[in-house]
Amino acid sequence: MTRWAARVLAAALLAVFPRAAHGQGAAGEPGAAPLVVASKPFGESYLLAEMFAQLLEAHGVGVRRRPGLGSTEIVFGALRTGAVDVYPEYTGTGLLAVLHDTLPPAVLADPRRVFAHVARASAERYGVRWLPPLGFQNTYALAVRPATASRYGLRTLSDLAREGGRLRAGFTPDFIARSDGLAGLERAYGGGIRPGQIRPLLPALKYQALAGGSVDLIDGFSTDGLLERYRLVVLEDDRNFFPPYEAAAVLSRGAAARPEVVGALTLLSGRLDEAAMRALNRRVEVDGEDVKVVAASALESLGLPSAPGRAVRPVAPSRVAGRGEPLAAYLWGRRGAVLDLALRHLQLVALALAAAVLVAIPLGLLLERARRSAGAALGVLGVLQTIPSIALLAFMVPVLGVGFVPALVALWLYALYPIARGTYTGVRDADPAAVEAAEALGMTPVQRLLRVRLPLAAPVIMAGVRTAAVITVGAATLAAFIGAGGLGEPIVEGLALADTNRILSGAIPAAGLALLVDAVLAELERRVAPSHLRRRSEERGSHRDTEAQR
Repeated sequence: MTRWAARVLAAALLAVFPRAAHGQGAAGEPGAAPLVVASKPFGESYLLAEMFAQLLEAHGVGVRRRPGLGSTEIVFGALRTGAVDVYPEYTGTGLLAVLHDTLPPAVLADPRRVFAHVARASAERYGVRWLPPLGFQNTYALAVRPATASRYGLRTLSDLAREGGRLRAGFTPDFIARSDGLAGLERAYGGGIRPGQIRPLLPALKYQALAGGSVDLIDGFSTDGLLERYRLVVLEDDRNFFPPYEAAAVLSRGAAARPEVVGALTLLSGRLDEAAMRALNRRVEVDGEDVKVVAASALESLGLPSAPGRAVRPVAPSRVAGRGEPLAAYLWGRRGAVLDLALRHLQLVALALAAAVLVAIPLGLLLERARRSAGAALGVLGVLQTIPSIALLAFMVPVLGVGFVPALVALWLYALYPIARGTYTGVRDADPAAVEAAEALGMTPVQRLLRVRLPLAAPVIMAGVRTAAVITVGAATLAAFIGAGGLGEPIVEGLALADTNRILSGAIPAAGLALLVDAVLAELERRVAPSHLRRRSEERGSHRDTEAQR
C-alpha cells in the first residue's frame, strides 16, 4: 500500500512539476531576464500595466506579467526587493502611503513640485525611480447616488462631514487604512465625516453595492468609467485635502539601470490626458472589452508600437470578454486557458501538500514519542491556521518576493497542522489491544510503530491529509494576489472588473478541483487502511444499504 501511495504521489507531481518554471506571460529574447510588470487589482491599473508590457515587448524586452497584486504595500514592497520591476503608481499615493510624508499646502497645490519631491525621496530611501508622469491625474473621488445627494444636501466633503454618521459606506480596504484615505479625511474634515457603517469592498463591487442601495457612499477615482455608467455625484474636496495623483511608471533599481526599459516606457510620458483615460477605462469597466485589446488600441492611437502580433479588432461590446455570453459558452471558449490555470493551481497544491506530508508526518511521530511537548508544538501550528490566508501571503512578500515560491511556502505552512495532528492522534490512539499483543510477541518499539501502530493510524493520517488538501485548494485561489497565478487569477480579475463570468471561470473549476482531490484522497485513504478495518468498513456500508432498502 505504501508503494502504491508513493506511485500515485509521484505521478501527480510529474504531471504538474514541469510547469513549475513556466513564467506567465514571458516573452522576448531567449535567455534574457524577463521584466516583471505588475498592477494593483483595479481596472485602470490592469490597463496601464498591460500598456507598459506591450510597449516593452514591442521594443524587444521580455516581459512577465503579475497583474492584480493585493495592495500598495504588497506591490511596492515587491518593487523595493526587485521581485517586481515596474508598475503604475500615483504621486499622491507615493507621497502619503509609501513615503508617509507631508508637504506645505503651497507645495501640494503644485503637481510638479509634488512629483519632484516623491521622485527624489523614493530614489534616496528605496532606490526606485519614477518616470515622468503619463499626463493625467486620478485623484480619489467620494461619490453618492443623485437621490442621496439631494436627500442630505451633499455637494462637498464639508457637507458629508455634517451628515456622515447617517450614511453607510462601501470603501476599499486600501482607502480605509491609508493616511490619504479615511483617516486623513477625519483629520482634515473632523470625525463627523466618518460614515455610521463601513463595509470593506473590492473596487468593482462597491459600485454595484451603491447602485443596488446596499451602501450610500463609496470611494472611487476621478477617471473611473463606472462613475459615468452609474451617473454618480462626486463630492467636491473643498478643503483640498487630496494631493495631486499624477499617474507614472515606477521602476525598480534593476529596471532603472536598463536604458532600453527607461527609453521605451518614457514614450508614454505626457501622452494620456484625463478624458482619454476615462474613455479607455470605460471600454474595460463598462463595455467589458479585453484589457489586452484596449491596451493595444490605446498604443496604436498614440502612434506607439504594441506587442508584436497583438491584433486590434473591433468587437461588439455585448460580446467582448464574455459579457452577455452564457456561462457555459464562455467556459467552453476559454477551456484552454482554464485548463492551464487549473494545472498551475494543481501544481501549487500538490507541491505544498507533498512538502507538508514529508515534514508533518515525521513531526507527528516525533511528538507522539515526546508527548509533553506535543500540546505546545501543535498549538503553534494551530495558530498558523488562524492567520487569514491573504495576511500570511502578504507577509511572505518582503521575505520571498511575489510569485510561485512565496505562495508555495504559505500554503505549506497552512497544510502542516491537519497532517501533524492526524499523525499524532492516530498513532497515539492506535488499538491498545493490538499494540499490547505486539509487545507480548517481543516486537521492539520501532517494530511496533512500523508494523502495528502506523498501519492502524493510516486512516486517521489520511483524513488529516484530505483536510489539508481541501484547505490548500481553497487558499491557493488567494495566491493570485501575490502573482502566483492559478484559478484565483480570473477570480481576482473578475472582481476588479465586475465580470461575473470571469469570476465563475475560476471559482467553478476551483470547487471541482477540491472535490476531485478529496475523492482521490478518499480512495487512497480506503486503500491504505489495514485489510480488517477495510472489511469492517465495507460490512458497515453494506449493512446500511440493506437497512435503507428495507
